[in-house]
Amino acid sequence: MNLELNGKKAIITGATRGIGRRIANLLAEEGVDLAICARDEEEVAEAAAELSKTGVKAVGKAVNVRDGDAYKAWLSEAADALGGCDIFVPNVSAGGGMDSEKNWIKNFEIDVMGTVRGCETLMPHLEQSDSASVVLISSTNALEFFAGPMAYNAMKAALINYAKQLAIFVGNKGIRVNSVCPGPVYFDGGAWEMIKGTNPKFYDKTVRAIPRGEMGTPEEIANVVAFLASPKSSVITGSNIVADAGYTKRVQY
Repeated sequence: MNLELNGKKAIITGATRGIGRRIANLLAEEGVDLAICARDEEEVAEAAAELSKTGVKAVGKAVNVRDGDAYKAWLSEAADALGGCDIFVPNVSAGGGMDSEKNWIKNFEIDVMGTVRGCETLMPHLEQSDSASVVLISSTNALEFFAGPMAYNAMKAALINYAKQLAIFVGNKGIRVNSVCPGPVYFDGGAWEMIKGTNPKFYDKTVRAIPRGEMGTPEEIANVVAFLASPKSSVITGSNIVADAGYTKRVQY
């Protein structure tokens, strides 16, 4: 299927590893110009160089999303460098943890405010697009009990609500907003690789709960995001797409 993405311009946060990187890779293969960020300057430079080899324009910068002013400044710089913004994927996350109140502050600032600030800063650019799409990355942790009362789970749930509210609010401006809830996703250097080594019983229990007997891959999640970002999904907005290989057990109406 031709996703009609060639020539579009996308901004992706947390795009040097894992799901964010695979999203960037796939969009680049589809002919999308990209602006990416992450905290490690060397990793950002390497990723941008590799993405450029596909023939698209790819720019990147080391940015700490928790620094609101620096983050918003980069978003504006990125949109200017690309000549606009058609697609925004706020992928960066603080991750899980229950060790202290610091987790709640960190997840709020990165997962929630990183998304809100990004959407608000880029809204004038998205309004100029003829097929604007925002795809938020949530988690199945937001939908069902997982591990414990983590800030990550609660903040990812907030993103689903925000996506729906924003979709209705900006729908008359031609901007679509959706969220994606990946289930367990395994990749080298990711959280599940760490869990496999440190808590193999929990890892094996999680795999057994997935009907197909294996976790998702970053490439599979990227496929879902690319479709939602594309004009081919023009009728979909305000939706939350569960991409979990059947891991969650609720019935989603």
